[in-house]
Amino acid sequence: MGKIIAGKTSDISPGKMIKFSIDGRDILVANIDGEYFATDDSCTHSGSSLSEGKLDGCVITCGWHAAEFDCKNGKFLKFPMKLRDVTSYKVVVESENVFVEL
Repeated sequence: MGKIIAGKTSDISPGKMIKFSIDGRDILVANIDGEYFATDDSCTHSGSSLSEGKLDGCVITCGWHAAEFDCKNGKFLKFPMKLRDVTSYKVVVESENVFVEL
């Protein structure tokens, strides 16, 4: 699919995350101290939107049942049961544009 624009750097301030959709797929993009990371937006436990949860450092906490994932690589971190990782994507910043490689 190639590079898809997720937004401008000014749209995603440090410590924040946004969601964008492409071809029926929801992607979360997070800004951690000026570095950008992207994962699928759907929690592998309940399918809820991770972008509606909380970002603390590089840890995304799902707003529904508090499952935790590392936004840098999509790895599952914590929940009462084992969950699948979320898919992570490469992010490229060119000028002011944030692109996700799908």
